[in-house]
Amino acid sequence: MKADLTPQEYLAFKKFLQDACGILLGENKQYLAKSRLCRILEEHRFESLGALLEELQRPGRGGLREVVIDAMTTNETLWFRDNHPFRILQDKLLPEFADRKGNQPLRFWSAACSTGQEPYSVAMALEEFRRQRPGTLRDARITATDISQSVLEVARKGEYEMLATGRGGLSPERQKLFFQPSPNGGWQINAQLKKMVEFKLLNLLDRFVLGKFDVVMCRNVLIYFSGELKKDILTRIHATLNPGGYLILGASESLNGLSDLYEMVRCQPGIIYRKK
Repeated sequence: MKADLTPQEYLAFKKFLQDACGILLGENKQYLAKSRLCRILEEHRFESLGALLEELQRPGRGGLREVVIDAMTTNETLWFRDNHPFRILQDKLLPEFADRKGNQPLRFWSAACSTGQEPYSVAMALEEFRRQRPGTLRDARITATDISQSVLEVARKGEYEMLATGRGGLSPERQKLFFQPSPNGGWQINAQLKKMVEFKLLNLLDRFVLGKFDVVMCRNVLIYFSGELKKDILTRIHATLNPGGYLILGASESLNGLSDLYEMVRCQPGIIYRKK
């Protein structure tokens, strides 16, 4: 790869990335594109980003396109990330659904689920609640989606290194209850939790054909999109929610003025949004 990106190459790549997956790169993120694409350019022997972009426009290059998007996607995630959304889930939402829905189906969607820590954390919270209130919420399932096939493969396998299980809100008690040691030194999530989660490939720019949900968790992904695209995605998420369903965003994310669709619900701590 040549030493620097030309302004024209960077502008063209910004447009490709936004059109392909919605990620909006800043004006001063040339270093990020260079560092994340360097390996791809070397492996495929492209002399420049411009050459890579030309190849991406050719028919039948979907595999290369997926590799590029995967390289530019931030896949940082933690068990019980930020903690308070899961406290809201256990202390407010699950008791409400148990009282309101009885044993009717309960459906969750974890959007941009990365390597699976969020949906499996939801599954743990559900299992802990059901142990406290036996016989409730027996028909609960989680759909988890991501744009990256490689992270979904990790999530479906459900096997994590020791370091990965030691981060976030995964207590030793939860590790003992919901995991077992794997032969290669990591930790394998148990079969009961794996059965509760279905992983699917999904680009949030595309049409959602996933069914209806009671809770949608779309956290720490909309910060990468333009305001117009955020509004479009949140409007389409609204259409997937059952009456009285809830949307949970990341701590630094907001609704962008969609007060006609969602009602803000203040919790202690945190904020969630209920479908109007």
